[in-house]
Amino acid sequence: MTETMKYCEVTHIKPMGEGLRVCIDFVDTLVPTEGVFVGNTGYGYLLSLSESVPTDTYPARPFRVNAGAFHQYLLLEKEETCYLSELKAGDRVPVYSREGMRVISVGRVKIERRELLRVQCMCGDRVLSSTVQSSDSVWFLGEENRVDAKTIKVGDKLMCRHDIPGRHLGKRKEEYIEEI
Repeated sequence: MTETMKYCEVTHIKPMGEGLRVCIDFVDTLVPTEGVFVGNTGYGYLLSLSESVPTDTYPARPFRVNAGAFHQYLLLEKEETCYLSELKAGDRVPVYSREGMRVISVGRVKIERRELLRVQCMCGDRVLSSTVQSSDSVWFLGEENRVDAKTIKVGDKLMCRHDIPGRHLGKRKEEYIEEI
């Protein structure tokens, strides 16, 4: 695990109603503990894992990450970000695991209207959150195992990554910013 990755505690889970969610289909397979860092704000991100494990309602799709709501930041290489809404086929995206990172090209981006859920965590004195589809095809990396969005609960610990807010077109900018 890299120094910037750590576990944070889930403090609040809130249904958000319907909205657009983004699935990232990669041109390679991912193992069950690989995924992308996404978040509602520039303060940090949660690790959304691949759909490499079948559930009662979905077959395994080891090339896909059900990444979350359309508006969220996606952590890229060189500490840059983009919005999930900006992602397109051919983009190269870092995929993370406890062991490190590798970069894979995007084959397609799939956007659909789904029921969403906001998962909020505390990591030290920071609030980090991610808005994801309320589905058992959405996975986070917990301390012990993978945890899906349908069974996640307050008190669970999820893999996160801190960041410093303040971005312009995905690049860090020194300025005052407050994101809620």
